[in-house]
Amino acid sequence: MACAVMKPPPSTSNAMLRRPLRVLLSAYACEPHKGSEPGVGWHWAQALVAAGHDVCVITRANNRPAIERALAGNPVGSLRFAYYDLPGWAAWWKRGGRCVHLYYVLWQWGAFCLARALSRETRFDVAHHITFGVFRHPSFMALLDVPFVFGPVGGGERAPRRLRASFPVTGYLTDLARDAANAVVRFDPLMTLVFRRSAAVLCKTHETLTRIPRRHRGKCRIQLEIGTDGTAPLPAPRVRDAAGLRVLYVGRLLYWKGLHLGLHAFAQLLAFDPDARLTVIGSGPNERWLRGISHDAGIDAAVTWVPWLERADVLRAYSRHDVLLFPSLHDSSGNAVLEALSCGLPVVCLDAGGPGVLVDPSCGFKVNPTSVEQVVSDLSRALTALARDPALAEAMGRAAACRAREEFSWARQAERMGRLYGALCTAADRHDGATALAMSGEQH
Repeated sequence: MACAVMKPPPSTSNAMLRRPLRVLLSAYACEPHKGSEPGVGWHWAQALVAAGHDVCVITRANNRPAIERALAGNPVGSLRFAYYDLPGWAAWWKRGGRCVHLYYVLWQWGAFCLARALSRETRFDVAHHITFGVFRHPSFMALLDVPFVFGPVGGGERAPRRLRASFPVTGYLTDLARDAANAVVRFDPLMTLVFRRSAAVLCKTHETLTRIPRRHRGKCRIQLEIGTDGTAPLPAPRVRDAAGLRVLYVGRLLYWKGLHLGLHAFAQLLAFDPDARLTVIGSGPNERWLRGISHDAGIDAAVTWVPWLERADVLRAYSRHDVLLFPSLHDSSGNAVLEALSCGLPVVCLDAGGPGVLVDPSCGFKVNPTSVEQVVSDLSRALTALARDPALAEAMGRAAACRAREEFSWARQAERMGRLYGALCTAADRHDGATALAMSGEQH
């Protein structure tokens, strides 16, 4: 099945302004050939340049060697970098994880001072904070005298209280502390300044959007920060072998990733499909706890634990499995979910956070997170449906690859962002993010 060809929207930012846009991108984390936040910063810079914009990226000086190596082999004329780091005496704040937030806030101030100097040389059309993408962390780029885009940011997702009963004690307490940190945001004067000065606030999920103070939600929209290669060939259809369903989990071994619920669901699947197998790729502080759950459930023989792999090896693993099981409770993004979709793998996840945005009924199953028993039962029911009906799994796999390509390619993401930039610049004299969002055709 071929993907449907999607026509471009009738207006783009360049059409609105009839010239390339000069974008100042703030990316504390930005590094080629990396995943997570460093990869997000790098991919957005590349995608925006490919969309026809002139991009200047402010990032940390320790990213410079990797960036310059990448650009030496593939120079990009309309992409330049400016580097800033705090003085060496400040580095001790980050060692051992102490005062990391203070270090980050001070870096943001220094980066703003650099941006202000750069603005005297180049008249930027828009400033955009891209990493770190957390709604609790400020960016002083909002103080520049150009339209400012904050995000995509996440961090407002939370596990339902009835599901927290399944957490280890330390996890339960950690989530309470996270709730308190999120609640304080509405009283944080720095974040109040950022929200007020932002022309648009991009939220990764609906949960984070509801954490933004109500008076600023009119200039918010839902926008994930991750993307995939839209030019890669569609994966070959996965042909089920004679053995049982091959289930894959990829991610850190943390309590809030929900793998403990997935293990119980997989144990129920084995009652229907005794030949099913689960591969867990990842590592993390809760590995011993999770292995204990597997042992107590009597499923050790059907579960293979694989330490963390390089990305190329993980991509090959997708092609050897039938479904990705990703029951994360408050994941802002879901990189593994998008990778699985792009590799033609259906996904079974919770209807929460980033995975809930990425997955629709055509390419997987989303389980409503209400209670432990219900989640385990519904996850198991979804896995069983795929085990029982290989044709359904194959159809979902084809739809998954098409959805990743059509909705979440980097080109598509940059196109959406370009429309927003253009609308903001056109409406800059109004300082009205809500109007600009309407103009860009991207209301939440």
